[in-house]
Amino acid sequence: MRFLHTGDLHLGKTVNDFSMIADQKYILEQITDMVKKEAAEALVIAGDVYDRAIPPAEAVTLLNDFLTQMVQLGVTVLMISGNHDSPERVSFAEEILKEKGVYIAGIYKDGLKKIPFFDEYGEVTFVLLPFIKPAVIGTRTNGEAVEKLLAAEEKKEGTRRVLVSHFFVTDCGREPELSDGETTIHVGGLDNVEASLFNGFDYVALGHIHKPQRIGERQIYYAGAPLAYSFSEAGRQKTVNLVEIKGEGDITVKQLPLTPLHEMRKIRGRMEELMADEVAEAADRFDYIQAQLANEEELIDPIGTLRSVYPNIMQIVLMKNESRGNPEYESKAAEKRKSIPELFAGFYQMVRNEEPDEERMEIILETAKETEGEQEI
Repeated sequence: MRFLHTGDLHLGKTVNDFSMIADQKYILEQITDMVKKEAAEALVIAGDVYDRAIPPAEAVTLLNDFLTQMVQLGVTVLMISGNHDSPERVSFAEEILKEKGVYIAGIYKDGLKKIPFFDEYGEVTFVLLPFIKPAVIGTRTNGEAVEKLLAAEEKKEGTRRVLVSHFFVTDCGREPELSDGETTIHVGGLDNVEASLFNGFDYVALGHIHKPQRIGERQIYYAGAPLAYSFSEAGRQKTVNLVEIKGEGDITVKQLPLTPLHEMRKIRGRMEELMADEVAEAADRFDYIQAQLANEEELIDPIGTLRSVYPNIMQIVLMKNESRGNPEYESKAAEKRKSIPELFAGFYQMVRNEEPDEERMEIILETAKETEGEQEI
């Protein structure tokens, strides 16, 4: 059996005030072409279908058109909700859509949804585990939640199993690689799910992390987001996983490259250098640009000036500010890397000139845990 694994579409996302709808439509067309070319029987979308709980109308229309194409091609769709999604909205019409081969697990309902496929080697069962807040099933952590849910699943002898899920998965404490465009909360590891919990699955199709990567030595993969959503991902190849499962333990995973409508690209130099034709024409001037300006003198409307040459310029970084080691800049950058409890403790210390007590910190820990799934990643 052959299937494509992707996720983190973030349909409706805006990056630096630029709508990504046209870029997302372009990339979904490529995925459709891959489904045809590779004769895939199924398409896995591992959560974060939308970028926010209430998606814009054009994002809903885009997903509708994409799923319609899959149905017309006779390709089964296996889709779960992620931490960015509203489970109820993702689950809309799921009972009707399954009759068309679109299986959706948005809301958790008394057990995990299982979809069987059959090939010359026997049965392949896809198990759909959407993002679930631990409190929903009476646990404290994501790891406990996943362990509890999977413990109830029995493996049928001779059946190959694929898990589709959306969590922050670690391997013996080793975390996946993140980009600057992703943020996460680490409250004593409450959001971590250990890869060992997935023993017994032949392949684990994950969403949640935007960089494509394998977790540990098992067949556990993040397919990554199909588009770059931050300049920390500039120059990175985006891919979709093509997975082929034959007999038990006989699995091949191939990364199929995707080409964006506009690359996210960094350019660096003095204003006059970046405006020169030979520099602008060295690559596509319609790329999404971060310009790192080396000018020491003050510039009047630098982004407006550069936009006359690079229409899709998104950001300007003044290198003189970085080279001076601006303490305020560095402080703000460090703040972004702190957890909610650390930020609270620092704020409390500043206001009250004393450390917060254990009772206050316990309240903050609980609040951070409850809001964990609502954070951007």
